[in-house]
Amino acid sequence: MRIVFSDTISNVDAEHWNELAGDANPFIQHDFLLALEQHDCLKNWGWIPQHCLLYDEATLIGACPAYIKDNSYGEFVFDWAWADAYQRNGLDYYPKLVTSIPFTPAQGPRLLANNNHKDKTGVPIESDVIKKGLIKALITHAETNNLSSVHFLFCEKDDIAVLAEQKLMLRFDYQFHWTNNNYQNFDDFLAQLTSKRRKNIKRERRKVAEENIHIQIVQGDDLTEEQWELLYAYYRVTFLRKSGAPTLTLDFFKAVAHKIVAFFAIHEHQTVAAAICFAGKDKLYGRHWGCRDSYNNLHFEVCYYTGIEYCINNKLKVFEPGAQGEHKIWRGFLPTKTQSAHWIAHDGFKTAIQDFLQHEANAMENHGKSLLESSPFKECK
Repeated sequence: MRIVFSDTISNVDAEHWNELAGDANPFIQHDFLLALEQHDCLKNWGWIPQHCLLYDEATLIGACPAYIKDNSYGEFVFDWAWADAYQRNGLDYYPKLVTSIPFTPAQGPRLLANNNHKDKTGVPIESDVIKKGLIKALITHAETNNLSSVHFLFCEKDDIAVLAEQKLMLRFDYQFHWTNNNYQNFDDFLAQLTSKRRKNIKRERRKVAEENIHIQIVQGDDLTEEQWELLYAYYRVTFLRKSGAPTLTLDFFKAVAHKIVAFFAIHEHQTVAAAICFAGKDKLYGRHWGCRDSYNNLHFEVCYYTGIEYCINNKLKVFEPGAQGEHKIWRGFLPTKTQSAHWIAHDGFKTAIQDFLQHEANAMENHGKSLLESSPFKECK
């Protein structure tokens, strides 16, 4: 077996990559990663592709999307304090190596492995062996290139299990996800909530309707040029208002249009707000939203309730509306752990960070219990 590091995913056959990645998660697939590279979303913001590829002779049997970073922007697993500590001690935290999907705080496969591969003698190679090979290769690559650390962000449980076995340090946080319990319609979902929360959601939706605002849902492939311009303008405005950077380009969104579901809020024949979602095989992912003016409860309608209805109508199992936001709990989104794993080269800082993570984990476990106390579901009371 041999390891190759590639500075572009275009060097990898899309079919071979997707055979490893599967078809469930829209962000790990070849076309999404390629669109980021081809449409100016990465290098200007400090994401330098360094994808890890594992071959058995000519067959790609393992892969990992990876990037060398000179900052921590667009990762959503916050290590700014670690970088500051390095700087205060006269050490360089950057560059580092990150395995993640740029600007995408959504869990998904990170260590891609062929589950059915056999070597030339016919002996099966277990997927965990392939994943361990990828982890070892990434750490060796970091050591060889004097990188401070390797970070695996927003990993799924099976990858976390292998990373833990390899003695990487684990970290977790919470997002708020909605689960479709075979609801037939929105009222069926509401019936599972306490009276207080059910009335609150109905009141919020009624306020939007009373302003004569209606929601239009458009699949990405069906968007007109005018709708694309509106959608992108609303994507940009949120970042600009918050002094952020709209890192994703219009050409990028058009390149992955088949994965996009757009929600438009229409008032008096004008679009006053819009949201960009991505649809996977069984999940909807809320990613970006923007609004022209202040409308009562419109954010909840566009970003939460419309997405819930979309999932119910399309038999999707989970709605992940994006990072942060404890107010989502009252609207049916329960705390869900998101996990990452970290390797630190410097022995002294490795010990210090391990100690920090242990204290953080204890605090987060208690925080998670307190979050569940706010569940709006009757069965949790």
